[in-house]
Formats: sequence, C-alpha cells, structure tokens
Amino acid sequence: MRRPAVLVALPFALGSCATSPGAPDGERASSPSSFSTSSSSPSLPPAPGIAAEAVLLRTDEAVGGRFQVRITATGNEPFGVRAVALAVPGLAPLPPTPVTAEFVRGRVIDLPAPYGRPDCAVAPEPAAARLAVVRGDGPAEEVTVPLTGDVPARVHAQECAGEAVAAVAELAVTVLEAGEEQLTGRLALRRTGGDEPLTVGRIGRSVLVDVEAGELPARLEADAGATAVPLTFRPATCEPHVLTETKQPYVFPLEVAIGDASPVVVDLPVDDALRVALGDLVRRVCGGA
Repeated sequence: MRRPAVLVALPFALGSCATSPGAPDGERASSPSSFSTSSSSPSLPPAPGIAAEAVLLRTDEAVGGRFQVRITATGNEPFGVRAVALAVPGLAPLPPTPVTAEFVRGRVIDLPAPYGRPDCAVAPEPAAARLAVVRGDGPAEEVTVPLTGDVPARVHAQECAGEAVAAVAELAVTVLEAGEEQLTGRLALRRTGGDEPLTVGRIGRSVLVDVEAGELPARLEADAGATAVPLTFRPATCEPHVLTETKQPYVFPLEVAIGDASPVVVDLPVDDALRVALGDLVRRVCGGA
C-alpha cells in the first residue's frame, strides 16, 4: 500500500542485508508463497527492550511499496528511533526512512518502511527491521530487530506473482466509454514473453465500484499475441461514509493463472485515465450523496 517524518543526520548508514477476488471490501487474498517457513527456518536474536511486528494497513495497500514496522518498547529504558529500514531477504533494500519516535515501556508506534523489488529466487526470511536508536544523550546506534508476522512473506509472494504475470503478458484497461450509470472498457492482454497460456479467471469489485467481466475465464493462448475481455463498471455503493473514508476506492483483485500453475491474485491495472473515469462515474451516479 506511513507517517510524518523528520529528517535527521545519522552517523552511519543502515545496511541492507485475503480475501478472494469477489470480496466486497476490495481486499485481496495473499498469493501462496513458494517458500515455506518452519521451525528450521533461520532466526535472529531478539533485541533487548524492543519488539517489532510487520503490519500491512489499508493505507499501505493504497500507496503500495511499503508496510509498517510496529515497534513496541518492552524494556524499562526509554529510547528514540530516528530511522527505520527493512532487512528482508528477497526484497531489495532501500535507504532508511528518517522518523522521530519516542518510546517508554509499553508504547507502540507504527513506522512506515518501504521495500524494493523482489528477488523471487530468495526466501523472505529471516525478516528484520534496522533501526537508528538513541538512548539519552548518546549517539544513534544501529539495532537489528527481528520482525514477527507473515507480512514480509505475503508481500514477497504478491510481488513475485505480479512479476511472473508481467513477464508473460501486459494487462491494461482500454477503450473507455462513459454512460449515464456505467463505464465500459476492455481488459486487454498482450503477450510480452514466455510460451505458456495465461488465464484470467475472476475479477472482484473494489470498495466503491462493481465490475462485470464478460467471457470469463479468458485465455491468452500460447501462440496468441493478444486478446481482450469486455468490462462494465458500476458504483457499488453511494453511502457517504464509504465514499469519504475508503483508502482503496479502485483496487480490483484479478485472479490469473500461468499455464497449469495455481492461480495468483494481482491488481487490475488502473492508470490515470481509468482512475479519473471511475471517479467521474461515482460522482455522476451518486451525486450529492
């Protein structure tokens, strides 16, 4: 899918190391990872006085490319965090994100942490956060804190699923035509590589908009260069609180399978033209709701 940050100068650089497509709230099911975790998985030693959990909020899904590092102070000594970076094998490291967060025992604060492109040949474990921690008047020190939770594995699987689909076909919504109470278009699939068929099984609604797809499942055959599926969008709700509060108004989960592999769920591509057209549709139908 992150919060106000204050830039600080650090004396060091932090190193690198679902619902189904028909779900009404637009949330996706995470794709199954090709890596399994078990008691034999590598682990990291705990950080004294600090616990961290990886959390994916709806705002993160809306923005994309990040999740939250939920820090809990478990010790008696107060401390501050001045920067956070992810250290997750299989996700390219990015520069640390400057933050200003102060902790006393029991305090819990979410810190936004972006992640880079996936390396799908590497298992996303052990996952950790690298923090620039200050205690009292002392200098910042780098502290590696193990990350609990399955979010890194879910994110890695989701990103790899998207890359696998992109390696076979480009997906785009084209030929938009606005009607009084609907918007029509076509989901175009254009082969970009590979020699396996690609099947679009289902497409789910977003929080605000229903979508109806004709001729599903649609299949881009191994020897085909392109195919297309007609789409019709209609507002799913005009409830004022939904219109004003949703963080993911136009996220449509799309179920796709490559060859004989199990289906994965990716987002229907929503470019600026489609985003504007969907917004106009909702305003046109819902009016002053």
